Amino acid sequence: MKVLVVGGGGREHALAWKLSQSDKVTELYAAPGNPGIAKVARCVPLRGTQEILAFAKKEGIDLTVVGPEAYLAQGIADLFAKEGLALFGPNRIAAQLESSKIFAKKLCQKYGIPTADYQAVDNYQDALGALEKFSRPPVVKANGLAAGKGVYVPQTYEEAKAALAEIFQEGRFGKAGEQVVLEEFLPGEEATIMAFTDGKTVLPMVPAQDHKRIGQGDTGPNTGGMGAYSPVPVVNCEVYNRTYREILLPLVAGLVEEGIDYRGVIYAGLMIEDNKPRVVEFNCRFGDPEAQVVLPRLSTDLVEICQATIGGTLDQVELVWESQAALGVVLASRGYPGEPEIGFAIEGLERDGLVFHSGTALKDGQVVSSGGRVLTVVGRGDDLASAQSAAYTLAEGIKFEGAYWRTDIGWRAIMD
Repeated sequence: MKVLVVGGGGREHALAWKLSQSDKVTELYAAPGNPGIAKVARCVPLRGTQEILAFAKKEGIDLTVVGPEAYLAQGIADLFAKEGLALFGPNRIAAQLESSKIFAKKLCQKYGIPTADYQAVDNYQDALGALEKFSRPPVVKANGLAAGKGVYVPQTYEEAKAALAEIFQEGRFGKAGEQVVLEEFLPGEEATIMAFTDGKTVLPMVPAQDHKRIGQGDTGPNTGGMGAYSPVPVVNCEVYNRTYREILLPLVAGLVEEGIDYRGVIYAGLMIEDNKPRVVEFNCRFGDPEAQVVLPRLSTDLVEICQATIGGTLDQVELVWESQAALGVVLASRGYPGEPEIGFAIEGLERDGLVFHSGTALKDGQVVSSGGRVLTVVGRGDDLASAQSAAYTLAEGIKFEGAYWRTDIGWRAIMD
């Protein structure tokens, strides 16, 4: 069968790599892809949903797998469904789970899903007034999609006001920041549990933990993610089962009650304290860089899972996972998460190991850095410490000007 991956980042490289292992796949494409994806798929320079749809129709694509949330929020699944083409990912209404934090918070409130108290505001003055209702500075979140950078965790009320000024007065996130969620700060340790669902059955994946901050010890501004690892010690059996029973099942049942047919991946970002998981955020797709450490642990054929998710037969699928740990380190460009310095040749990519391309391009036959997050290098081992060692050994062998990476990915788990 012919399979198309939509996107060109590290998550999509991991998806293409995993899909290429399926015996069902005869031809694999990526739109637009990247130099790393080109090793396992034919990359086609397409970006708009209409272009991608036209390509899928012309080439007779049997399965399209969407990586980035923006395409899902724009309704690419709806367009494909109208043409009778199979696509893995939720439709536009279902994708509001990520594209509108207010939508997600209202669902949690209505269906008793544990999360933080919040208040939604749509202008600067109302936001300043709402700050007074929180006993400590609230988390400030742009309501819409902001590439993982629309969240502020202020330590003081002055920092909260500054964040609100950036969003409302400076328009940092454009339309995504026209509404803002002020959210009670939740103490604890973060983790992610993603799950496949066909709108009836929910199959949770192994947990992961992302490192969102740019600096060592989780300091500095938020990024799209500087690394991740799986398994996660804080997600013990009790936390895992509670997440399934108290969060994932009620969410899918609530979506059904709302008349929303959700098929694809649900990403539950959690804060865990005293074995009690509470929702920090929902996403409507695989996480990045979480996908890069979860997919290497998946033994079950991903094509089979995607087909069952689309077809409503996920109850007939059993997820099988490798026992090995996986730890991924993001190699970023100097200047990220601000304006990255790019265009530098990358050396050492021929080394053995899992290297997923995020922000790379070809220039005169040479792979060069082209984005803030450039590569995710993944180490695997019998435990997290050995996976961490393998990842950093791999990272040390890759060179490009201005390369930066955190040296403490996995520190919470390995310190324990």
